[in-house]
Amino acid sequence: MAGHSKWAQIKRSKAVVDSKRGAVFTRLGREIMVAARSGADPAGNFQLRTAIEKAKAAGVPNANIERAIAKGSGQGGGAGETFEAVRYEGYGPGGVAVLVEAFTDNRNRTAAEVRLAFGKHGGNLGETGCVGYLFEQRSVVQLAAGDGQAIDEETLLEGLLALEEQGGPAALGYTPLEEGGLEVFGTFGDLEALQDGLRHQEWTVVGWEHRWIPQTACPLSDAETLRACLRMLDALEDLEDGRSVTSNLEADEGLLAAVMG
Repeated sequence: MAGHSKWAQIKRSKAVVDSKRGAVFTRLGREIMVAARSGADPAGNFQLRTAIEKAKAAGVPNANIERAIAKGSGQGGGAGETFEAVRYEGYGPGGVAVLVEAFTDNRNRTAAEVRLAFGKHGGNLGETGCVGYLFEQRSVVQLAAGDGQAIDEETLLEGLLALEEQGGPAALGYTPLEEGGLEVFGTFGDLEALQDGLRHQEWTVVGWEHRWIPQTACPLSDAETLRACLRMLDALEDLEDGRSVTSNLEADEGLLAAVMG
């Protein structure tokens, strides 16, 4: 098992500031509503438990969370039942592959908005499957460093190997984060078992999710092409129905800083 993940991915996330807090809360509320269809009790619904943890991490009030659970499970008039998860695929400037996940109650509206965001910035919305083969959906568990000390990678490797030897999930790799934390990767179906196993080993688990990981990077070295691609990704991330945006964009850190500066 490789010590460091070599996957080329730019993880672009925005801080939850006051001007966008409402939009973030709306997205997370929809995620909770969709998850709650399978049951309103987080203890028996891992998808719901995951959505709740994400919402709490973003500062969503408990009242909002409870209301979303009630709607999704049919206890609040069934308003949440109209939302469904959809995925769109396309290309950005320079041939960058892009996956967009959304929660929508109107497929035609959302598709039109996604198509406009692609087209306005030099990209193209494609057919389902046109770029999906370039990505794999993985489980990702985030570990925090303890007492300000970076996680010892040798100790982590020993723990991961022990977990596998005990019949638990096999980790596919890990990558260090800033401030000493780490992200551990596993297969799509191992998310619950992987985070449970790491908790039982007394690692500090601060988050877990399913994430699309690009298997082939698309490097951009032209500043104007990179700038157009970043604008397109921003536009896609700002869509009201959006859930996540993933690309296989790869760029030199210096060029990226210059374009974004």
